[in-house]
Amino acid sequence: MRIHSRSLVIGLAVAATAVAGTVTSTVHATPAHAATCNGYVGLTFDDGPSGNHTQALLNALTRNGLRATMFNQGGYAAAFPSQVRAQVQAGMWVGNHSYTHPHLTQLSQSQIDSEISRSQQAIASAGGGSPKLFRPPYGETSATVRSVEAKYGLTEIIWNVDSQDWNNASTDAIVQAVNRLTNGQVILMHEWPANTLAAIPRIAQTLASKGLCSGRISPQTGRAVAP
Repeated sequence: MRIHSRSLVIGLAVAATAVAGTVTSTVHATPAHAATCNGYVGLTFDDGPSGNHTQALLNALTRNGLRATMFNQGGYAAAFPSQVRAQVQAGMWVGNHSYTHPHLTQLSQSQIDSEISRSQQAIASAGGGSPKLFRPPYGETSATVRSVEAKYGLTEIIWNVDSQDWNNASTDAIVQAVNRLTNGQVILMHEWPANTLAAIPRIAQTLASKGLCSGRISPQTGRAVAP
């Protein structure tokens, strides 16, 4: 009888410990999930996907509770379709960044059409859905470029802040660029610079300190809004 009683006591103690552990972990987890968003910003990453950088960037973003819009080149989407699917599975949004990243303003209307339409098709075929957002390479646009965008139902997205990561900006400089963002604004980053990847945890901290959250970019307004 004493053996059964002792077993019962041990069993109750183990159960209590398990419950306590559950409660403790819930308490720790709640603030992160209950963070107040006083505004939203659009984190964007150009020039993907790739076999070398995409997954590391996605891991860093998800680990730090961030979502972003990935402006993919159609040629890369065709070459690395699994990475496009990984972007979507990680909760990111996929936009069109042309097929080969040319200076669109130097092309004919038919060439511009080819760049945009082939990229739309490649991204959709890779599992990225049909993009609603388009970022012209180098931010170069014209009335002709915009008319082709409109043909495919695309909203042109430039940026409010340039991180300068493409120009060898330091991790500190990239974080400082993010710090300049205000509600609804969009920042330009790229998926390949090592300093950008290193900046991700500090980007999350910076946004949290300002009460800002990473959001999606509205095709209606071109501004960052709640996901």
